Amino acid sequence: MGQGITAKEVDQYHRDGFVAGIPVFDSETVASVRSEIEDLERNHRDGMGGHDLNQFFRVNGHLVIPFLADLARRPEILDAVETVLGPNLLVWSVELFIKEPGSKKTVSWHQDLTYWGMGETDGETTAWIALSDVSVEAGCMRFIPGSHKNAIVAHEDTWGGENLLSRGQQIAGVQEERAAYGPLQPGEMSLHHGRCFHASGPNRSTDRRIGLAIRYVTPEVRDEATGRDYAMLVRGCDSARGWFNVAGPRGLFAAEDLALYDRVLADQSAVLAAGATGDVAMYANSGAAGTGA
Repeated sequence: MGQGITAKEVDQYHRDGFVAGIPVFDSETVASVRSEIEDLERNHRDGMGGHDLNQFFRVNGHLVIPFLADLARRPEILDAVETVLGPNLLVWSVELFIKEPGSKKTVSWHQDLTYWGMGETDGETTAWIALSDVSVEAGCMRFIPGSHKNAIVAHEDTWGGENLLSRGQQIAGVQEERAAYGPLQPGEMSLHHGRCFHASGPNRSTDRRIGLAIRYVTPEVRDEATGRDYAMLVRGCDSARGWFNVAGPRGLFAAEDLALYDRVLADQSAVLAAGATGDVAMYANSGAAGTGA
């Protein structure tokens, strides 16, 4: 673990837009991380600063929860990401995707980059780490191989109640028979390109389905981007200086970090709500990233 990924896996990532089954955490680490998450759920369910805990889990948790920022700096993950993105890495967002056993929650077919204000960059990837058994039965991700070679395609906003995406955004006409499943054992990771079509189904297993999604970007992503956006430098240097660099939290829900969180949320929501149909205010208040699986 912690040695990057193989040449074969790099080739698969560039060919298919994703690669799955990369071992990053041992069973002891998985148990420790899951315990941290569930301790937060028991002790801080109501959150802080006007946001409940689920808000922090789903959007930019690394700004106010130290252990999420620490996970995004883990060399086991960074070594693999560096292999596909290069030596200079920033974290745009850290998110948790939790589907309870028997949950009907799904994630429709989408491309992550659709509303992020980053354009059609190749300089972003999502590291998705399984913190439980993320089997087909549990609703693992599925991907359309090669779909990252497309431009960003049209998405319809459905605002579906069982859809974990903030707008229920979906791509119409996806050929399901082409989908490749990406099941993960606890401690395994997948990487997927921001234009790769992906989705996930309901959790029909008897355990919680817990995934950690970390969005890594390169400094150059914001070369020509409009608006303001924020990222945490985790490896190398940011000589492009297009991002507002953040350092990570002072402590759990520190007042200064909560103020920064609200500033980041407001600036990101201004970009992410652009072009939305339906209740744009509801979307902007629901959080920033709002995509994953």
